[in-house]
Amino acid sequence: MAVILTVDVVLLTLRGDELHVALFKRAREPFRGLWALPGGFIREAEDDSAKAAAARVLRDKTGLVPPYLEEFGTVSGPARDPRGWSLTVVYFALVPAALLDGQPDTFAVSRLPNLPFDHAAVIAQVVERVRNKASYSSLPVFLCDPEFTIPELHAAYEAVQGEQVNAANFRRKLEEMGVLEEIKGQTKVSGRNRPAQLYRVAKPFRDRLSVRPRGL
Repeated sequence: MAVILTVDVVLLTLRGDELHVALFKRAREPFRGLWALPGGFIREAEDDSAKAAAARVLRDKTGLVPPYLEEFGTVSGPARDPRGWSLTVVYFALVPAALLDGQPDTFAVSRLPNLPFDHAAVIAQVVERVRNKASYSSLPVFLCDPEFTIPELHAAYEAVQGEQVNAANFRRKLEEMGVLEEIKGQTKVSGRNRPAQLYRVAKPFRDRLSVRPRGL
């Protein structure tokens, strides 16, 4: 029997102050009716690469082109799928909650339903990778709206890392990475706070990470 070759995507977003992952109910066996990661078979005649397959799966499932899509790695073995020996290439995508507009269903990564295959373990590993990368890169900006304030970005970093981030160190890190550009004359009022300057990701970094220089 041929090896089963698929892609699976861990689509992450922020709701409130928690990371959430998008899940879909499986429409067919095995595990029909259970929540699972969006995924599918790689189509030899259609997909130029595994990444193209992952982007297609997300487009078909959500209608979205995610602002950030990165390969996590491969998971394989004879026991992970009851249909036979399988290999999946796992990707993770980051999407602002506003782009999802309530669809698809998302679950806090700390409170997942019963999941089939090895999806729970895959999500845990991806979340660990994302949290680690957030400590030295601009990764959380892809979870923010296109225009955001520094306090909003700071809150995104804290949500992703799952811990408080010193405000002074945070601003210094942003300056070192040079990832933001000020939107001249544009501010945002939040609650009773004073208007805060709006920023966006600088053009060179809108589809890639900025990484904090080593030794800083």
